[in-house]
Amino acid sequence: MPERGEVQPVPWARIALAWLALSSLLVLVNWGHIAAWRFTDPDDTLRMVQLRDLYAGQNWFDLHQYRIDPGNSPLQHWSRLVDLPLVAIIALLAPLVGQHGAEIAAVVAVPLCTLGIIMAVVGRMGFRRFDAETAILACLALGLSTPLLGFVQPMRIDHHGWQVALVMLALAAVMGGDPRRGGMLAGLALAAGLMISLEVLPLAAAFGAVLLLRWMRDPDQRWWLAGFLTSLTVSLLLLFAVTRGMADLALHCDVMSPGHIGFFACAALGAVVAAWLRITRLASLALIGLGGLAGLGLFLSVAPQCASGPFASLDPLVRVYWYDLVLEGRPFWMQPPVEALSWIAQAMVALGVSYHLWRSSAGAEREWWFDYTLFLAAALLGGLFVWRSMGFVGALAALPLGWLAREMLLRLRRTGRPLAKIGIAAGGMALLMPAAPMQLASAVMPAESVGASGARLRSSQCELRENAPKLDRFAPLTIFAPIDLGPSLLERTHHSVLATGHHRANLAMRDVIRAYIGSPDEAKAIMMEHGARMIAICTDLGEPKIYAQAAPDGFMAQLLAGNAPDWLEPVDLGGPDSFRVWKLRENLPQQADQAGRNFIATPFMQ
Repeated sequence: MPERGEVQPVPWARIALAWLALSSLLVLVNWGHIAAWRFTDPDDTLRMVQLRDLYAGQNWFDLHQYRIDPGNSPLQHWSRLVDLPLVAIIALLAPLVGQHGAEIAAVVAVPLCTLGIIMAVVGRMGFRRFDAETAILACLALGLSTPLLGFVQPMRIDHHGWQVALVMLALAAVMGGDPRRGGMLAGLALAAGLMISLEVLPLAAAFGAVLLLRWMRDPDQRWWLAGFLTSLTVSLLLLFAVTRGMADLALHCDVMSPGHIGFFACAALGAVVAAWLRITRLASLALIGLGGLAGLGLFLSVAPQCASGPFASLDPLVRVYWYDLVLEGRPFWMQPPVEALSWIAQAMVALGVSYHLWRSSAGAEREWWFDYTLFLAAALLGGLFVWRSMGFVGALAALPLGWLAREMLLRLRRTGRPLAKIGIAAGGMALLMPAAPMQLASAVMPAESVGASGARLRSSQCELRENAPKLDRFAPLTIFAPIDLGPSLLERTHHSVLATGHHRANLAMRDVIRAYIGSPDEAKAIMMEHGARMIAICTDLGEPKIYAQAAPDGFMAQLLAGNAPDWLEPVDLGGPDSFRVWKLRENLPQQADQAGRNFIATPFMQ
């Protein structure tokens, strides 16, 4: 597929300036959280715990979290691929600025690097399809996507930013002109994305479907799909060996496993044979379908439990009090209305622009925009059912939104009438940022939401950075804490916790919930069963309030009301009242003086 601007160099310097501008804005907005070492999400916090375990000597292939539910120590499903850039930066800078100074650099730089990758893809495509001005406007349009910015801002070291970046690299590969090279590069990028998280699987299916359509409309394009599936399978095998090794060959449903790779191998075999034989379209389609069905049969025969999805085995309590309340993993109709309408409106504008560009183009350009529109539509469909997948939509929407911004600017330059300029500017802003009026209305007339009953951990008054380390005056023990508080206690203390919000610790999560909505006597029995000797809660968070509302006479409700049972003894840490700690009425061993313990060692952040 020929592209515009192929003989001219991509304006990388201007794209880099756009990245620097947006990155600087994100650092400025998040500076208070960076300085206070407040992670955005418990997953980011636990990622830091996993990193520290790795460079403290835990085996590369060992993903157990030994301080969660000690004795059972769940195996995490997170990929070491995400750990690699973070560990590399920390290892490089630690000798110069200390370990924690290096950690600060890593948690700022890595998310912004994922933004840089996404922006490079968008800018290059914008220049190839249009011109330098449209390319830069498309890059800046990334800053209009709230779901995307939520994944690439400083302190976001979870895997979602990398998922979007790898999907965009795969997109750049398949929207080029070389079937074999493009298919292979796309397969490699999506293999990395799938090893990081199976959330990429729907988009991987969309890539396969678009490349199959290319084959059906032009058999000379058959090597796109064959090369893509072959590269995907081989790359999955290699990345599995490098990141998981031979110690974990179990057929997991929530992470790439041998069963999944077997499916892709069968699909690749069918596509390669069909491409090699040069048979009719119908025969090729039949052979490809046969390979896919064989792969599906193989997968279901070795992992039948996965037919119901990775969360089918969740305990009912965990599903009700945790899974159903993680709104980012739920469909659009479960989201706050203003947020849902604004995100979808922006996506629909981008989809409409992409559709217009397809219908108004001809030849190879028309085919290019047809494929792009399909990718954007597939991403939007996935985002409607798994809300955090709207981050993919934000990245894909930038190119059509950049074109729209360019058209608005051209119209502004052509008209000399002030009222017309105002109308064009207002219309352009409404199309590019449809969220603005709704967000303004929401600010004036705020509506109740699921999260209205409590603060987020990042804005809690517990000030865990200063107060949690005070718990280290006790020798290491297991703290019975609410699920969302667990990662912060792991990151800031040497203690263990019973559970965090990660589904592989399903039974431990169940016991935490059961204790907090049960009676004090039931809670004590559960604590003793797990060897927990201390309780810590942040009273202003949403999770404790949910338990108290569900069981007004339950254990958590009594703790929040200040009516702790007599088998608990308050622990005075000298911190805010919102951070409450109790220990069992027994003599707990004291730890040696921790005055020298320092969690953020960079001087300007002390």
